[in-house]
Amino acid sequence: MCQVDEDYLCELDRAEVPSVFKKCVKCKEASAAVVIRAGDTYCRGCFKEYFIHKFRAMLGKNRIIFPGDKVLLAVSGGSSSCSMLSQVQEGLSQNAHKKLRFIPGIVYIDEGGVVGQSVDERQRTAAELKAVFRATGFPFYVVPLEQVLDLPSSVIVTAQSSSSSQQQPASAYKVAVDQFLKSNSGSCLNPKDQEPTSPPVVPVAHTQFLQQLIVSAKTLTARHDLLNTLRQHLLVHTARTEGYRKVMLGDNCTRLAIKLLTSISLGRGAQLAQDTGFSDSRYGDIILVRPMRDYSAKEIAYYNHFFNVASVFIPSLDTKTTEKASIQRLTESFVTKLQVDFPSTVSTIYRTSEKLQTTCKNSSTADLSDRCLLCVCALDTSLENASSYQATLTSEQLSQTKYPARTRSDRLNPAPVELESSDPSGQCCSSGGGEDCGRAESGEGCCSAKEREETNLKTLLCYSCHLTIKDMSSVEHLPQYILLEAQRRERRSKMREEISEFLLDDGEGGN
Repeated sequence: MCQVDEDYLCELDRAEVPSVFKKCVKCKEASAAVVIRAGDTYCRGCFKEYFIHKFRAMLGKNRIIFPGDKVLLAVSGGSSSCSMLSQVQEGLSQNAHKKLRFIPGIVYIDEGGVVGQSVDERQRTAAELKAVFRATGFPFYVVPLEQVLDLPSSVIVTAQSSSSSQQQPASAYKVAVDQFLKSNSGSCLNPKDQEPTSPPVVPVAHTQFLQQLIVSAKTLTARHDLLNTLRQHLLVHTARTEGYRKVMLGDNCTRLAIKLLTSISLGRGAQLAQDTGFSDSRYGDIILVRPMRDYSAKEIAYYNHFFNVASVFIPSLDTKTTEKASIQRLTESFVTKLQVDFPSTVSTIYRTSEKLQTTCKNSSTADLSDRCLLCVCALDTSLENASSYQATLTSEQLSQTKYPARTRSDRLNPAPVELESSDPSGQCCSSGGGEDCGRAESGEGCCSAKEREETNLKTLLCYSCHLTIKDMSSVEHLPQYILLEAQRRERRSKMREEISEFLLDDGEGGN
């Protein structure tokens, strides 16, 4: 039992901290140059072999990228994505031990307009990245984020997956390798034949509209989610138009651990398998792959420093913000600070994500009407009445119900209250008594109209995306391809309700 005057100054046994003066744990000869974890000290040569082997082992273990596939590398200029580009370039070199057999391309999404960069700053950043891309010899595409405003509605519609995009058995992979070696036609394109197209000129009006779209979200948390959604839509569209079927993302282990906790905090628990897994097939014909998910940020930083992997710093929405500015920023600060004292924090969170499953429909098998309008994942809102989600909706509806003002005598002798009908007649929310909301005269539109718009989109969104849209000042700021797809789904839903009595249930099919 603890005592008040108990002496706690006794010496504690301290574990021996590995240092660079030790020998390499692999070759046992050279002096260690890097300490990854406790007991894992590597020299420069062994560390490079370890780093390269982990990348190729990740691709070989999952066997999603087949020989001859066209793979688009999403490079943002950060350390993780540039390290991924370096690994692909190393694997396609002539002296590679286990040579990679796919055809790569590079895409960079220019988000300078969102963070307020000038045209000169955006051109300077693009020029630095183009120099890095040209050194690889791969075809590359510089796409401004403003192009998301001109996307077709088909980008958020799951396309039919081709045979090469579907999950195939191991025997099919071996057959594909044999055919590739016999044909010998999967070598990388000749850099001399690659003439990258110049980026299109971005109209100033598009940049202003995009800034209004991001600023319409009131919190930095919602702006992060909205920006990530738009970026992913543009990546998928670029891959489809350029003929790629796989997209490599540079998410590392540290980033995925932060993303896992953030997603749970934002109500995206049902989408964790797609958001943090190695492969994501929610779009059908395009598969998103995360080959860097086994690397920690520390390993990537050491590798880039030792072997001169160039990267470009590009400011983002949370640059120079406090740790409490958003849920994403707060989670990042929490995980990184905890990692300092407990080095297994990131790996524990990351390994836990691989074991999580959900009872919702799989995003790759769900129908179009059962998918979220923004993230294209399976909807997690079609649950029983006793679920926590339905309880949250009930509490929200009750808190927003407006009752007429009562006097003391009315409260002592309550009368039955007749709730107003929710008929969208276009009247002001204050009609029937009370103060005017003041928005109708100013041209902003009545707040009741905004609630009706959100109600129409609520049935098409998952819980997390619904919170993001709810945080926006108006859904009219959304790109046209999202609004058009929402109208199309709403029309199909109404049509299905009209003919529902003539449709057969799943179990009533005739013999």
